Amino acid sequence: MTQLNLPDRRQCVACGREDTWDEETHNWRIADEEGRPFCIHEWDINGTHNPIRK
Repeated sequence: MTQLNLPDRRQCVACGREDTWDEETHNWRIADEEGRPFCIHEWDINGTHNPIRK
């Protein structure tokens, strides 16, 4: 059976803000620094993460 390999971290390629996935609230949370306040965050969705777990 194929399973999804969901990401648990993401980082904005423009300002460096890093978020972590909060399983309890099913939402992304800021991990450390908030980044630039007016940044339209661009997440590296074309990176090396493979969403399919065999």
